[in-house]
Amino acid sequence: MRPETLVDDHTIYACVMGSRAFGLATEGSDTDRRGVFLAPTALFWRFEKPPTHVEGPAEEQFSWELERFCELALRANPNILECLHSPLVEYADATGRELLSLREAFLSRRAYGTFTRYAMGQRRKLDADVRTHGAPRWKHAMHLLRLLAGARDLLRTGTLTLDVGDGRGALLAVKRGEVPWPEVEARMARLAEECDEAARRGPLPEEPDRRRVEDFLVRTRRASALQAGPDDEVVQGLVRGGGTGQG
Repeated sequence: MRPETLVDDHTIYACVMGSRAFGLATEGSDTDRRGVFLAPTALFWRFEKPPTHVEGPAEEQFSWELERFCELALRANPNILECLHSPLVEYADATGRELLSLREAFLSRRAYGTFTRYAMGQRRKLDADVRTHGAPRWKHAMHLLRLLAGARDLLRTGTLTLDVGDGRGALLAVKRGEVPWPEVEARMARLAEECDEAARRGPLPEEPDRRRVEDFLVRTRRASALQAGPDDEVVQGLVRGGGTGQG
């Protein structure tokens, strides 16, 4: 099965990410699409396993296989958690809707470490730009401020909200280079401190609900196996416990 076919025929959830999801889109902004596909269970019983992710088939499109997506979400990967909370959902079938209903099961204090490590990596890149070119890449500076504010609010409230709302104007001013770099640095430092404080006092559990997520994944895999087509008689026999009759 071609990777593109997995996306075309087996997507369970699709959304728009990037500036459009954050409420920061301007004229000419790209439309970044992200999704989750459920590879048929029968494909995992072959030597050649289905891919964990697929780029395309459209431009600016990227999808993960469900199990890989869940693994990354349980680790509090910032990009994956944000994908789960996009306000711009384009498609969700019954399995996709159940995945969305599990959003809080993926959230934990692990987000403090993953979001802040990602932010530190981005900050080092900005500092390198300032040393080399005398100024940061302002778009990246804007998104780092957005990320830190989102992480702070997640740690404070237990809810991840992507749309920046009333913060749009101030963030776009940073993107346009209208805010002096020292002031942007001060904002970043203040947000980082607020993240530290929120991590100590916030409502998130220490660990995600791995058992609940795994139960969902197992049920979904089993249902997929039972839906094997008429050409998958061996697969259906194994699923139902009948064996293959081969010695």
